[in-house]
Amino acid sequence: MKKFFVYSLLILAVMIDSCKNVTYDWENFTTAATPKVTVNIEKSALPTVQTGKVSFFNMKDPEFATKQQFEWTLDYNDFDRTTVQSIEVYLSYNRRESSPPAYPIVFSLAGVYPSIRQFPLPSTVLATDKLFETVTTFPKTFTHTPAELAAFTGTNLSQVSVNDYFLFKFILTMGDGRRIVQYQENGCDESRGEPCDCRVGVRFKNQ
Repeated sequence: MKKFFVYSLLILAVMIDSCKNVTYDWENFTTAATPKVTVNIEKSALPTVQTGKVSFFNMKDPEFATKQQFEWTLDYNDFDRTTVQSIEVYLSYNRRESSPPAYPIVFSLAGVYPSIRQFPLPSTVLATDKLFETVTTFPKTFTHTPAELAAFTGTNLSQVSVNDYFLFKFILTMGDGRRIVQYQENGCDESRGEPCDCRVGVRFKNQ
């Protein structure tokens, strides 16, 4: 009786599968590459953590504009399943949010990732964002002073406030020509430890 029941289930499963006449989008999935960012936390003017994907400029230093540096390296995760042609890097200057992340950075219970995201999501490239560079050779390391970033974005450093920030965003072009202009929000959240770094930035502090 038990064998008959098992065979009946198998036959039913085959019948259901053979009757299927709809192909769903999710059945034709492909793997997309994701940007990968490594911040040089040793060059941050204030202590930071790699998992936060954030660095800091400290305006308390009278020479911060030319002496301090924000350094980061851009690469990608291909999961051994795809290829990447290029990553477009966009830069913007942004005023502080109404509720910026706490500093020093607060960790989650696991003690590895920040308790909250360090920059706003979604990471959408806007018309006001300026194309900084199109990278085709990886990994690529960038080093910037506040003065250099300000000059590129047209920012007056004398008017910058605490928790304002420069933010880099990315558009990735796959080997087959597909352009990934935005990743799902949870996939870019530093507090979740997801394998997608769709933005990286540097905040201003005064301490």
